[in-house]
Amino acid sequence: MDLLNTLLDKGLRRELPTRDEALAVLATSDDELLDVVAAAGKVRRQWFGRRVKLNYLVNLKSGLCPEDCSYCSQRLGSKAEILKYTWLKPDQASEAAAAGLAGGAKRVCLVASGRGPTDRDVDRVSDTIKAIKDQNEGVEVCACLGLLSDGQAERLRDAGADAYNHNLNTSESTYGDITTTHTYADRVDTVQKAHAAGLSACSGLIAGMGESDEDLVDVVYALRALDPDSVPVNFLIPFEGTPLAKEWNLTPQRCLRILAMVRFVCPDVEVRIAGGREVHLRTMQPLALHLANSIFLGDYLTSEGQAGKADLDMIADAGFEVEGTGEVTLPEHRATAHAGCGSHAGGGCGPCGSADREPPRKEPVSEARTDLVSVRRRGAGTDLAPNA
Repeated sequence: MDLLNTLLDKGLRRELPTRDEALAVLATSDDELLDVVAAAGKVRRQWFGRRVKLNYLVNLKSGLCPEDCSYCSQRLGSKAEILKYTWLKPDQASEAAAAGLAGGAKRVCLVASGRGPTDRDVDRVSDTIKAIKDQNEGVEVCACLGLLSDGQAERLRDAGADAYNHNLNTSESTYGDITTTHTYADRVDTVQKAHAAGLSACSGLIAGMGESDEDLVDVVYALRALDPDSVPVNFLIPFEGTPLAKEWNLTPQRCLRILAMVRFVCPDVEVRIAGGREVHLRTMQPLALHLANSIFLGDYLTSEGQAGKADLDMIADAGFEVEGTGEVTLPEHRATAHAGCGSHAGGGCGPCGSADREPPRKEPVSEARTDLVSVRRRGAGTDLAPNA
Protein backbone atom coordinates (compact mmCIF):
# COMPACT_ATOMS: atom_id res chain seq x y z
CA MET A 1 0.00 0.00 0.00
CA ASP A 2 1.20 3.53 -0.81
CA LEU A 3 1.15 4.60 2.85
CA LEU A 4 3.60 1.90 3.91
CA ASN A 5 5.90 2.48 0.94
CA THR A 6 6.02 6.15 1.86
CA LEU A 7 6.67 5.44 5.55
CA LEU A 8 9.34 2.87 4.73
CA ASP A 9 11.13 5.34 2.45
CA LYS A 10 10.97 8.08 5.10
CA GLY A 11 12.15 5.72 7.83
CA LEU A 12 15.20 4.69 5.84
CA ARG A 13 16.02 8.38 5.35
CA ARG A 14 15.24 9.36 8.97
CA GLU A 15 12.56 11.72 7.71
CA LEU A 16 9.62 12.63 9.95
CA PRO A 17 6.26 11.30 8.74
CA THR A 18 3.29 13.63 8.65
CA ARG A 19 0.77 13.46 11.47
CA ASP A 20 -1.81 12.10 9.04
CA GLU A 21 0.55 9.29 8.07
CA ALA A 22 1.20 8.40 11.71
CA LEU A 23 -2.54 8.41 12.43
CA ALA A 24 -3.13 6.23 9.38
CA VAL A 25 -0.83 3.54 10.81
CA LEU A 26 -3.02 3.34 13.92
CA ALA A 27 -6.12 3.14 11.73
CA THR A 28 -4.96 0.20 9.59
CA SER A 29 -7.04 -2.96 9.68
CA ASP A 30 -6.08 -6.34 11.09
CA ASP A 31 -5.91 -7.61 7.49
CA GLU A 32 -3.12 -5.08 6.86
CA LEU A 33 -1.25 -5.74 10.11
CA LEU A 34 1.46 -8.04 8.76
CA ASP A 35 2.19 -5.54 5.99
CA VAL A 36 2.57 -2.81 8.63
CA VAL A 37 4.94 -4.98 10.68
CA ALA A 38 6.96 -5.89 7.58
CA ALA A 39 7.44 -2.25 6.54
CA ALA A 40 8.36 -1.03 10.05
CA GLY A 41 10.55 -4.11 10.45
CA LYS A 42 12.66 -3.03 7.48
CA VAL A 43 13.23 0.32 9.16
CA ARG A 44 14.17 -1.41 12.41
CA ARG A 45 16.67 -3.68 10.63
CA GLN A 46 18.19 -0.77 8.70
CA TRP A 47 19.30 0.92 11.93
CA PHE A 48 19.58 -1.95 14.42
CA GLY A 49 19.94 -5.16 12.44
CA ARG A 50 18.61 -8.17 14.32
CA ARG A 51 20.08 -7.19 17.68
CA VAL A 52 17.88 -7.04 20.79
CA LYS A 53 19.16 -5.04 23.72
CA LEU A 54 18.30 -6.45 27.15
CA ASN A 55 17.66 -4.11 30.08
CA TYR A 56 17.15 -5.07 33.71
CA LEU A 57 15.12 -3.16 36.29
CA VAL A 58 16.13 -2.80 39.93
CA ASN A 59 13.45 -1.17 42.07
CA LEU A 60 15.52 0.68 44.66
CA LYS A 61 12.52 1.88 46.69
CA SER A 62 9.03 0.51 46.21
CA GLY A 63 5.65 2.06 46.95
CA LEU A 64 4.61 4.95 49.22
CA CYS A 65 4.90 7.60 46.49
CA PRO A 66 3.35 11.04 47.16
CA GLU A 67 2.39 11.55 43.50
CA ASP A 68 -1.09 10.63 42.22
CA CYS A 69 -0.32 9.18 38.76
CA SER A 70 -3.48 7.21 37.98
CA TYR A 71 -1.69 4.39 36.17
CA CYS A 72 0.78 3.59 38.95
CA SER A 73 0.48 0.89 41.59
CA GLN A 74 2.87 2.88 43.81
CA ARG A 75 0.78 6.07 43.70
CA LEU A 76 -0.61 8.05 46.61
CA GLY A 77 -3.72 6.21 47.79
CA SER A 78 -2.99 3.02 45.85
CA LYS A 79 -4.65 -0.05 47.30
CA ALA A 80 -2.65 -2.41 45.09
CA GLU A 81 -1.03 -5.08 47.24
CA ILE A 82 2.50 -4.49 45.99
CA LEU A 83 5.83 -4.82 47.77
CA LYS A 84 6.66 -1.76 49.87
CA TYR A 85 10.17 -1.10 51.13
CA THR A 86 12.58 1.78 51.59
CA TRP A 87 15.95 2.26 49.91
CA LEU A 88 18.08 -0.78 49.11
CA LYS A 89 21.67 -0.52 50.25
CA PRO A 90 24.27 -0.23 47.44
CA ASP A 91 25.43 -3.83 47.92
CA GLN A 92 21.84 -5.09 47.82
CA ALA A 93 21.14 -3.18 44.62
CA SER A 94 24.39 -4.40 43.08
CA GLU A 95 23.51 -7.99 43.95
CA ALA A 96 20.08 -7.57 42.35
CA ALA A 97 21.66 -6.05 39.23
CA ALA A 98 24.12 -8.93 38.95
CA ALA A 99 21.28 -11.38 38.36
CA GLY A 100 20.06 -9.45 35.33
CA LEU A 101 23.55 -8.99 33.94
CA ALA A 102 24.19 -12.72 34.29
CA GLY A 103 21.02 -13.29 32.29
CA GLY A 104 22.32 -11.24 29.37
CA ALA A 105 21.31 -7.66 30.18
CA LYS A 106 23.74 -4.90 29.25
CA ARG A 107 21.88 -2.02 30.92
CA VAL A 108 20.70 -1.78 34.52
CA CYS A 109 17.85 0.63 35.21
CA LEU A 110 17.82 1.92 38.79
CA VAL A 111 14.34 3.13 39.71
CA ALA A 112 12.96 4.72 42.86
CA SER A 113 9.42 5.83 43.61
CA GLY A 114 8.84 9.41 44.68
CA ARG A 115 8.40 12.91 43.28
CA GLY A 116 12.12 13.35 42.86
CA PRO A 117 15.39 12.72 44.69
CA THR A 118 16.76 14.76 47.56
CA ASP A 119 20.46 15.54 47.48
CA ARG A 120 20.94 12.74 49.99
CA ASP A 121 19.09 10.39 47.63
CA VAL A 122 21.42 11.39 44.81
CA ASP A 123 24.39 10.53 47.05
CA ARG A 124 22.80 7.17 47.83
CA VAL A 125 22.17 6.36 44.17
CA SER A 126 25.65 7.56 43.25
CA ASP A 127 27.12 5.03 45.68
CA THR A 128 24.93 2.34 44.12
CA ILE A 129 26.06 3.24 40.58
CA LYS A 130 29.69 3.04 41.65
CA ALA A 131 29.13 -0.34 43.33
CA ILE A 132 27.51 -1.77 40.19
CA LYS A 133 30.17 -0.40 37.86
CA ASP A 134 33.05 -1.53 40.06
CA GLN A 135 31.76 -5.09 39.92
CA ASN A 136 30.58 -5.25 36.31
CA GLU A 137 32.85 -4.01 33.55
CA GLY A 138 31.09 -2.39 30.60
CA VAL A 139 27.64 -2.22 32.17
CA GLU A 140 25.38 0.72 31.31
CA VAL A 141 23.46 2.31 34.18
CA CYS A 142 20.28 4.34 33.74
CA ALA A 143 18.74 6.18 36.70
CA CYS A 144 15.02 6.87 37.02
CA LEU A 145 14.36 8.87 40.18
CA GLY A 146 11.60 11.29 39.24
CA LEU A 147 11.82 15.05 38.73
CA LEU A 148 15.34 16.45 38.87
CA SER A 149 16.45 19.66 40.53
CA ASP A 150 19.22 21.82 39.12
CA GLY A 151 22.62 20.15 39.31
CA GLN A 152 21.37 16.66 40.13
CA ALA A 153 21.75 15.31 36.60
CA GLU A 154 25.36 16.47 36.57
CA ARG A 155 26.02 14.71 39.88
CA LEU A 156 24.56 11.46 38.57
CA ARG A 157 26.68 11.78 35.44
CA ASP A 158 29.81 12.34 37.52
CA ALA A 159 28.93 9.24 39.56
CA GLY A 160 28.99 7.16 36.38
CA ALA A 161 25.36 7.15 35.23
CA ASP A 162 25.07 6.74 31.47
CA ALA A 163 21.42 7.63 31.05
CA TYR A 164 18.38 9.07 32.78
CA ASN A 165 14.79 7.93 32.25
CA HIS A 166 11.75 10.12 32.69
CA ASN A 167 8.70 9.31 30.59
CA LEU A 168 6.22 11.81 29.18
CA ASN A 169 3.61 9.02 29.38
CA THR A 170 0.75 10.73 27.53
CA SER A 171 -0.09 13.84 25.51
CA GLU A 172 0.17 17.31 26.99
CA SER A 173 -3.55 17.96 26.46
CA THR A 174 -4.62 14.92 28.52
CA TYR A 175 -1.83 14.89 31.10
CA GLY A 176 -3.91 16.67 33.73
CA ASP A 177 -6.50 13.89 33.54
CA ILE A 178 -3.85 11.34 34.55
CA THR A 179 -1.78 13.24 37.13
CA THR A 180 -2.46 16.36 39.19
CA THR A 181 0.53 16.53 41.54
CA HIS A 182 2.97 17.60 38.82
CA THR A 183 2.70 18.81 35.24
CA TYR A 184 3.63 17.69 31.77
CA ALA A 185 6.02 20.64 31.64
CA ASP A 186 7.78 19.31 34.76
CA ARG A 187 8.46 16.07 32.93
CA VAL A 188 9.76 17.81 29.81
CA ASP A 189 12.04 19.92 32.02
CA THR A 190 13.59 16.83 33.61
CA VAL A 191 14.29 15.19 30.24
CA GLN A 192 15.93 18.42 29.10
CA LYS A 193 18.03 18.60 32.29
CA ALA A 194 19.30 15.06 31.68
CA HIS A 195 20.10 15.89 28.06
CA ALA A 196 21.91 19.11 28.98
CA ALA A 197 24.03 17.27 31.55
CA GLY A 198 25.35 14.89 28.90
CA LEU A 199 23.29 11.91 30.01
CA SER A 200 21.64 9.76 27.37
CA ALA A 201 17.97 10.73 27.58
CA CYS A 202 15.39 7.96 27.85
CA SER A 203 11.72 8.95 27.64
CA GLY A 204 8.62 7.12 26.51
CA LEU A 205 4.90 6.62 26.89
CA ILE A 206 2.13 4.47 28.33
CA ALA A 207 -0.56 3.23 25.94
CA GLY A 208 -3.96 1.90 26.97
CA MET A 209 -5.10 4.60 29.40
CA GLY A 210 -8.16 5.49 27.34
CA GLU A 211 -6.29 7.93 25.11
CA SER A 212 -7.23 8.65 21.48
CA ASP A 213 -5.10 7.99 18.43
CA GLU A 214 -4.40 11.73 18.34
CA ASP A 215 -3.05 11.59 21.89
CA LEU A 216 -0.68 8.77 20.99
CA VAL A 217 0.63 10.62 17.97
CA ASP A 218 0.98 13.83 20.01
CA VAL A 219 3.16 12.24 22.65
CA VAL A 220 5.34 10.39 20.14
CA TYR A 221 5.90 13.58 18.15
CA ALA A 222 6.75 15.39 21.39
CA LEU A 223 9.27 12.66 22.17
CA ARG A 224 10.79 12.99 18.72
CA ALA A 225 11.24 16.72 19.38
CA LEU A 226 13.00 15.98 22.70
CA ASP A 227 15.34 13.63 20.83
CA PRO A 228 15.87 10.88 23.44
CA ASP A 229 18.18 8.00 22.58
CA SER A 230 15.64 5.46 23.79
CA VAL A 231 11.84 5.42 23.84
CA PRO A 232 10.21 2.84 26.15
CA VAL A 233 6.68 1.91 25.09
CA ASN A 234 4.67 0.73 28.10
CA PHE A 235 1.26 -0.90 27.85
CA LEU A 236 -0.91 -0.11 30.86
CA ILE A 237 -1.06 -2.86 33.48
CA PRO A 238 -4.47 -2.21 35.08
CA PHE A 239 -3.65 -2.96 38.71
CA GLU A 240 -6.56 -3.57 41.02
CA GLY A 241 -6.54 -0.78 43.59
CA THR A 242 -5.66 1.97 41.09
CA PRO A 243 -8.00 4.40 39.26
CA LEU A 244 -7.30 2.76 35.89
CA ALA A 245 -7.97 -0.80 37.04
CA LYS A 246 -10.88 -1.16 34.58
CA GLU A 247 -9.04 0.26 31.54
CA TRP A 248 -8.63 -2.83 29.36
CA ASN A 249 -8.44 -1.10 25.99
CA LEU A 250 -5.64 -2.94 24.20
CA THR A 251 -5.46 -5.91 21.86
CA PRO A 252 -2.24 -7.53 20.62
CA GLN A 253 -2.94 -6.04 17.20
CA ARG A 254 -3.38 -2.55 18.66
CA CYS A 255 -0.07 -2.87 20.51
CA LEU A 256 1.72 -3.84 17.31
CA ARG A 257 0.27 -0.86 15.44
CA ILE A 258 1.40 1.47 18.24
CA LEU A 259 4.94 0.06 18.15
CA ALA A 260 5.03 0.39 14.36
CA MET A 261 3.91 4.01 14.55
CA VAL A 262 6.64 4.76 17.11
CA ARG A 263 9.23 3.11 14.87
CA PHE A 264 8.18 5.15 11.84
CA VAL A 265 8.29 8.42 13.82
CA CYS A 266 11.53 7.53 15.65
CA PRO A 267 13.31 5.32 13.11
CA ASP A 268 16.87 5.44 14.46
CA VAL A 269 16.05 5.48 18.18
CA GLU A 270 16.16 2.52 20.58
CA VAL A 271 12.51 1.54 20.87
CA ARG A 272 11.95 -0.60 23.95
CA ILE A 273 8.96 -2.82 24.66
CA ALA A 274 8.50 -2.10 28.35
CA GLY A 275 5.88 -2.93 30.98
CA GLY A 276 2.75 -4.82 29.98
CA ARG A 277 4.05 -6.73 26.96
CA GLU A 278 3.18 -10.09 28.46
CA VAL A 279 -0.28 -8.89 29.50
CA HIS A 280 -1.30 -7.32 26.19
CA LEU A 281 0.93 -8.70 23.39
CA ARG A 282 0.81 -12.21 24.82
CA THR A 283 1.65 -14.76 22.10
CA MET A 284 2.29 -11.93 19.63
CA GLN A 285 5.44 -10.82 21.48
CA PRO A 286 7.83 -12.30 18.87
CA LEU A 287 6.23 -10.16 16.14
CA ALA A 288 6.92 -7.08 18.26
CA LEU A 289 10.66 -7.79 18.05
CA HIS A 290 10.43 -6.84 14.37
CA LEU A 291 9.45 -3.33 15.52
CA ALA A 292 11.37 -2.76 18.76
CA ASN A 293 15.06 -3.45 19.31
CA SER A 294 15.03 -3.50 23.11
CA ILE A 295 13.13 -5.19 25.94
CA PHE A 296 13.25 -5.57 29.70
CA LEU A 297 14.47 -8.94 30.88
CA GLY A 298 12.49 -10.64 33.64
CA ASP A 299 10.33 -8.72 36.10
CA TYR A 300 9.22 -5.09 36.25
CA LEU A 301 8.96 -2.70 39.19
CA THR A 302 5.88 -4.09 40.91
CA SER A 303 4.70 -6.80 38.51
CA GLU A 304 6.22 -10.06 37.33
CA GLY A 305 7.25 -10.64 33.74
CA GLN A 306 7.68 -13.92 31.93
CA ALA A 307 10.65 -16.06 32.87
CA GLY A 308 14.00 -14.67 31.77
CA LYS A 309 14.77 -17.97 30.00
CA ALA A 310 11.54 -17.60 28.04
CA ASP A 311 12.62 -14.11 26.92
CA LEU A 312 15.93 -15.48 25.64
CA ASP A 313 14.23 -18.41 23.89
CA MET A 314 11.73 -16.04 22.26
CA ILE A 315 14.52 -13.86 20.89
CA ALA A 316 16.39 -16.82 19.46
CA ASP A 317 13.31 -18.55 18.05
CA ALA A 318 12.26 -15.34 16.28
CA GLY A 319 15.63 -15.16 14.53
CA PHE A 320 17.11 -12.33 16.58
CA GLU A 321 20.22 -12.18 18.75
CA VAL A 322 21.00 -10.64 22.12
CA GLU A 323 23.10 -7.50 21.81
CA GLY A 324 26.51 -7.98 23.39
CA THR A 325 28.13 -5.71 25.95
CA GLY A 326 30.78 -4.67 23.46
CA GLU A 327 28.28 -3.70 20.76
CA VAL A 328 27.09 -0.13 20.34
CA THR A 329 23.30 0.08 20.46
CA LEU A 330 22.72 3.26 18.48
CA PRO A 331 23.48 3.82 14.78
CA GLU A 332 26.83 5.49 14.19
CA HIS A 333 25.37 8.91 13.41
CA ARG A 334 23.72 8.98 16.86
CA ALA A 335 26.38 7.14 18.85
CA THR A 336 29.12 9.52 17.75
CA ALA A 337 27.13 12.69 18.31
CA HIS A 338 27.98 15.09 21.13
CA ALA A 339 27.92 13.44 24.57
CA GLY A 340 26.44 10.28 23.10
CA CYS A 341 22.95 11.75 23.15
CA GLY A 342 22.13 11.46 19.45
CA SER A 343 21.41 14.09 16.85
CA HIS A 344 18.18 15.61 15.64
CA ALA A 345 17.35 13.84 12.40
CA GLY A 346 15.10 15.03 9.64
CA GLY A 347 13.77 18.05 11.51
CA GLY A 348 11.86 17.77 14.76
CA CYS A 349 8.25 18.60 15.36
CA GLY A 350 6.97 20.23 18.52
CA PRO A 351 4.13 18.87 20.62
CA CYS A 352 1.00 19.07 18.50
CA GLY A 353 -2.26 19.63 20.35
CA SER A 354 -5.81 19.92 19.14
CA ALA A 355 -8.72 21.42 20.98
CA ASP A 356 -11.26 19.45 18.95
CA ARG A 357 -10.87 15.80 19.79
CA GLU A 358 -12.66 12.75 18.58
CA PRO A 359 -13.71 10.39 21.37
CA PRO A 360 -11.07 7.74 22.11
CA ARG A 361 -11.28 4.85 19.67
CA LYS A 362 -11.37 1.64 21.68
CA GLU A 363 -10.92 -1.67 19.95
CA PRO A 364 -13.02 -4.63 21.03
CA VAL A 365 -11.37 -6.65 23.75
CA SER A 366 -12.80 -10.10 24.20
CA GLU A 367 -12.00 -10.38 27.88
CA ALA A 368 -9.97 -8.54 30.51
CA ARG A 369 -6.99 -10.82 31.20
CA THR A 370 -6.68 -10.03 34.87
CA ASP A 371 -5.10 -13.45 35.35
CA LEU A 372 -1.98 -12.16 33.58
CA VAL A 373 -1.38 -9.35 36.10
CA SER A 374 0.91 -10.81 38.73
CA VAL A 375 2.30 -8.69 41.56
CA ARG A 376 6.06 -9.05 41.98
CA ARG A 377 6.94 -11.10 45.07
CA ARG A 378 10.58 -11.94 44.30
CA GLY A 379 13.87 -10.19 43.66
CA ALA A 380 14.73 -6.75 45.08
CA GLY A 381 13.19 -6.14 48.49
CA THR A 382 12.56 -9.85 49.15
CA ASP A 383 14.54 -12.92 50.19
CA LEU A 384 13.63 -14.77 46.99
CA ALA A 385 15.80 -15.11 43.90
CA PRO A 386 15.03 -12.65 41.10
CA ASN A 387 13.67 -13.57 37.70
CA ALA A 388 16.41 -13.08 35.13
